[in-house]
Amino acid sequence: MNKSAEAGLERLVIQRASDRDDLPADALIEQWVDTALAGRPEASLVVRLVDEVEGRELNRTWRQRDYATNVLSFPASLPDGTGLQFLGDIVLCAPVIAREAREQGKPPEWHWAHLVVHGILHLLGFDHISPDQAARMESREIELLRTLDIANPYVT
Repeated sequence: MNKSAEAGLERLVIQRASDRDDLPADALIEQWVDTALAGRPEASLVVRLVDEVEGRELNRTWRQRDYATNVLSFPASLPDGTGLQFLGDIVLCAPVIAREAREQGKPPEWHWAHLVVHGILHLLGFDHISPDQAARMESREIELLRTLDIANPYVT
């Protein structure tokens, strides 16, 4: 049994704070999370699906940007020595994701998968502030999505 399980933590908690009828099924979210966390069986996280009001409030509070964005990542800060691998939370804004998928001509499921993977990579320490960091992160996203038979999200 891993440390997270011993501590009573689930590998994945999905919180649905949106009542939209076009949200992905839990099984799909679990598949995308498992893909992003391949080789990290002890890692756990929370995935929260929200509407624009909550998405905007979180973005304004934590990033000082007054609009709802597609995905936010909140890495956990656990004391040393706990042995737990709780990565943190990712928050996905359903209406923004639906709108972006339409505008980009992508299947909504593919866009959701990309953003789940993207958010988890942030929790794992990836970033896209510099061009080198962005290239490394995008390369990893493309690789992970390919295992799900999802096309490169950066090719239009």
